[in-house]
Amino acid sequence: MGWVEFIVAFAAFFLTHSVPIRPPIKPWLVAQLGPAGFGFAYSALSLGVLAWLIGAARRAPQVPLWSWAPWQGYLALAVMLVVCLILALSIARPNPFSFGGAHNDRFDPARPGTIRLTRHPLLLSLALWAGVHMLANGDLAHVLLFGAFAGFAAAGMRVIDRRKQREMPGVWHRLEAGRKHGAWLPRREDRAQVALRLALAAGLYTALLLAHPWLFGVNPIP
Repeated sequence: MGWVEFIVAFAAFFLTHSVPIRPPIKPWLVAQLGPAGFGFAYSALSLGVLAWLIGAARRAPQVPLWSWAPWQGYLALAVMLVVCLILALSIARPNPFSFGGAHNDRFDPARPGTIRLTRHPLLLSLALWAGVHMLANGDLAHVLLFGAFAGFAAAGMRVIDRRKQREMPGVWHRLEAGRKHGAWLPRREDRAQVALRLALAAGLYTALLLAHPWLFGVNPIP
């Protein structure tokens, strides 16, 4: 199917990520499935379409834009380790600045954790993942694919910042000022949780390395 499948998969990806969360569709779906059911269904649909899109990019006609070299593979391995660390240290932790947080009312700007690095750790992870995979592939289909994801992540940071400032007038700037000067190291009582999250990052990284050839047909180790 070549480019036709790639274009259709791209369109399906953006439709499935935008239509189900728009009013009045999302409230109706939540009423039918429940909040947990909607979250599970939306996540499963998103991952399924993403897998299709990545496969379609691999099956698209090969139009090389630059050649591959081993250093690109080693760079991807290093950057993906950083991505796994950011994800493990950020997901389900208080973050009133972006999405993916939990118990945002407990956010302490004096101890912001990874929020000290960026207000949007999940979008930063997406941008790093997309950027390094775009560099490591170098053909037209993958450059379009990963370039779109990187652009989406960069634009998303600005959009969310503007929305959060409207939702939290005054509070956003106070929290932002505290975040910039917060401590990098966790409190003593939080170090066990940080150690657990670091172990989860190592597990996620190992799982991605082992599953990559099976999921995507490419061995990530040069």
